[in-house]
Amino acid sequence: MRRPDLPYALGGVAIGVLLLADALIAPDAGPVRALDVLLIVVTAAAVALCRRFPVPAMAVVTVTMLALHIRVHAGVSAAFPVLGTVYVAAWRGYRVPAALASLIFLGGFLARDISVAPAGRPGQEIVERTSLLLGWFVAANVAGLVARQHRAYLEQVEQRALEAERTREEMGLRRAGEERLRIARDLHDSLTHSISVVKVQAGIAVHLARKHGEEPSAALLAIQEASGAAMRELRATLDVLRSPDADTVGLARVDELVERTRAAGFPVQVTVVGEPPELPAEVDQAGYRVVQEALTNVARHAGPATAEVRVEYADDLLTISVTDDGLATASLPVTPGVGLSGMRERVTGLGGTLHTAPRDGGGFVVRATFPLVTAASLEGSA
Repeated sequence: MRRPDLPYALGGVAIGVLLLADALIAPDAGPVRALDVLLIVVTAAAVALCRRFPVPAMAVVTVTMLALHIRVHAGVSAAFPVLGTVYVAAWRGYRVPAALASLIFLGGFLARDISVAPAGRPGQEIVERTSLLLGWFVAANVAGLVARQHRAYLEQVEQRALEAERTREEMGLRRAGEERLRIARDLHDSLTHSISVVKVQAGIAVHLARKHGEEPSAALLAIQEASGAAMRELRATLDVLRSPDADTVGLARVDELVERTRAAGFPVQVTVVGEPPELPAEVDQAGYRVVQEALTNVARHAGPATAEVRVEYADDLLTISVTDDGLATASLPVTPGVGLSGMRERVTGLGGTLHTAPRDGGGFVVRATFPLVTAASLEGSA
């Protein structure tokens, strides 16, 4: 039997014991026979099932208790299981069947009392007992209706709370979407125009140089390539802002970063250790951004230098390091800028660690580690 039915089953057993004991010890009760015991057992079983089948259980209990009262004269104790099932039926919303069962039991109970009353005996006792039962049945019906209305009120309050929470979440998502669109428009109106101008001007300079039979300088070609790559990444970023589910960058595109850095005049070596697994999307994107920011810093601050990008895959750890032999030294500490701060936020936000420091022999090192098990579990719960 399921756990919600357990209280009803225990109640049925208790009522059965009560009825049997009352029928055996009551001074005005008749002898208890096997059929009477069977009626009590059927009543207890019906009470145990009244939660799932309120109307059939109430009908069975009403008939069996009337039969028991007629056979044994069980008295008001026969009304107890009927009162319980009437309450459950009214609580479950069966108001008419509950009222009808109450009237049938009261009518049968009164008819039996009147039929066995001695001739000339005053009916005061019958009136008092019938009035008592009438009050009990009215109270059972009213209590069932009140309990049902209270439950409906609680369900309505809970539903309103859920709707309010859902509305707040929808408003938050809508505001976040509006803010993303605003940022996308601002970036499009400002950066897109500026980068487009740089790209066009670099393209014109390259075209004019070749038109005059000259080979464009490496710096000019690097500017043209970098501006084109910046436009592509900016468009990808705008797509993400407009549609958060859009595909973004990952470590599979590290070679593009390396080629652009080489085109700018900085030799870069790439080393990959281990078999690349299927990385969580957030880790894949963060790893790409670490390499991107580190190579950007090499091009800006390292001076004439070479760099090495090392990506190490393990079962539960991803390690990315970017080192260079540039101008940074331990005696000249580096002040973290927006790029390094943003890089640290990306890494630590995924449970990883970031180490950035000058190298002992000169140059700078950026090393990020990502715990893949934790990152995967965070992505699965998002």
